[in-house]
Amino acid sequence: MKVAILSSFYPFRGGIAQFNASLLGELGRLCSVKAFNFTLQYPGILFPGKTQYVTDGDSAEEVEAEAVLSTIDPLSWRRAAKAVREWGADLLILRYWMSWFAPSLGTVARHAGKDCKVVAIMDNVIPHEPHFFDKPLTRWFLGGVDACITMSDEVARDLLEWKPDARCKVLPHPLYTHFGERVPKDEARKRLGVPPEARVILFFGLIRKYKGLDILLKAFEGLPGDYVLVVAGEVYGDFSEYARIIEGSPARERIKLFTRYIPDSEVKDFFSAADVAVLPYRSATQSGVNALACNFELPMIVTDTGGLRAAVEGRGTGLVVDRAEEGAVRDGIVRFFDTPGLRERCIENCRAEKSRLSWSGFCKELISFTESI
Repeated sequence: MKVAILSSFYPFRGGIAQFNASLLGELGRLCSVKAFNFTLQYPGILFPGKTQYVTDGDSAEEVEAEAVLSTIDPLSWRRAAKAVREWGADLLILRYWMSWFAPSLGTVARHAGKDCKVVAIMDNVIPHEPHFFDKPLTRWFLGGVDACITMSDEVARDLLEWKPDARCKVLPHPLYTHFGERVPKDEARKRLGVPPEARVILFFGLIRKYKGLDILLKAFEGLPGDYVLVVAGEVYGDFSEYARIIEGSPARERIKLFTRYIPDSEVKDFFSAADVAVLPYRSATQSGVNALACNFELPMIVTDTGGLRAAVEGRGTGLVVDRAEEGAVRDGIVRFFDTPGLRERCIENCRAEKSRLSWSGFCKELISFTESI
């Protein structure tokens, strides 16, 4: 089988590109695979971060990919489809996470060749930050694919609500393994400037409104002086609201900010230094942070939204709080640290997840599913 993957690859950076690189590498063990990349993902004016691309300080793995698709150039959409056809793909895999990509990817899907199956890996169906045009564009995109992969039951339900006859397979997000091994906790804390004896809470990932950093900052105000909060991730949008909360917080001296893109080489320091990762999300489907935390055997505290409950409570890798509110989040943090043996049980369950959620298993099930279409 010849499998084409059209999505973001090196030199684009971030979780989607990292996922795609791992997918490409593992699928290459099972069949012939080729990566097709964007020439342009977003115009600079629409991109909320500092850069879409790998910089000199990053240690991202270079991936060989043919750059063919610009989301703002309709002529490239047909050229990209032609490149897939001429390569002779039996299967085209597309990544879909927001409706911005519907026109370009949907066009490629419809012109990839009559003998080429098209499968979309759906990170989201309903975006975390919705717009009025999301529903018609996503429905149009779905009309061009043969089947979908989702990584949580929540996204599968959203998909079937919008397209009841969709062929769908739920495959949980595999664990990221390319960030290196854990480092000794004291060593990691020294690098981050965190006291060795502190109770360390980690908020990791892109800082966006739906992820609830403001909720965690307010919850942190009521925690005792032996707690430290580490915030690590690039800001998407305006940081002024968070800055006001921090400036007025009696705990501001115990908040360590790393508000920048975290290169691959540094990720292990943050997860090795922490005692628990907190995901105080207002909305969610699945989370790449969950996959990172499990890989580094770090327990989690998450809010009861989207697929987070099933990903954490069902696997015993952390605690779930009922509401995305500061009181509930604070109570969950205290309960985690004050319940004897809880952290150790969560770590053991993270280790079990590491063997279950492999890239090998994900890719074998993906291929088996596509062969059944």
